[in-house]
Amino acid sequence: MTEMKKSKALNTSLWVIQVLLAAAFGMSGFVKVSSTMEQLAQSGMSFVNEYAESTVRLIGISELLGAIGLILPAALRIMPVLTPAAAVGISLIMISATGYHISHGEPFVASIVLFLLAAFVAWGRYRLAPVQPK
Repeated sequence: MTEMKKSKALNTSLWVIQVLLAAAFGMSGFVKVSSTMEQLAQSGMSFVNEYAESTVRLIGISELLGAIGLILPAALRIMPVLTPAAAVGISLIMISATGYHISHGEPFVASIVLFLLAAFVAWGRYRLAPVQPK
C-alpha cells in the first residue's frame, strides 16, 4: 500500500470512529439531560442513585459537547484542534466510568473499548492525521 493510500485509509478510519463515538455519546448525553432520574435508574443506569442530579446532568452535557466536538471542528475545519481535545475529554469520562464499574462489580469492557476508541481518535487527530484549519 502506498503512503498516500495508508494516509487516506487512516483518515477514513478516524472519521468512522469519530462518527460512531459521536452517535453513542450524543444519544447517551441526550438521555441523561432529558430523562428524569427515575427513568435513568429504571433503564439500568445504576450510578444515578449515587450521584446528585446536577452531576448526572453535567455528565450528560459533557457527553453532548464531546459528541459535537468530535465532528464539527474537524468537519468545518474551524479550530480542528478541538476535535482531539473532545476525544481526550471523552477518554476521561470513560476512565471515570470504568473506575465506577470496577468498584461496583459491574461489567466494564464496554467502557474500556470506548476509552480505547476515543484515545485512538485523540492520538490520530493530534499526531497521525491532523485536520488542517481553513
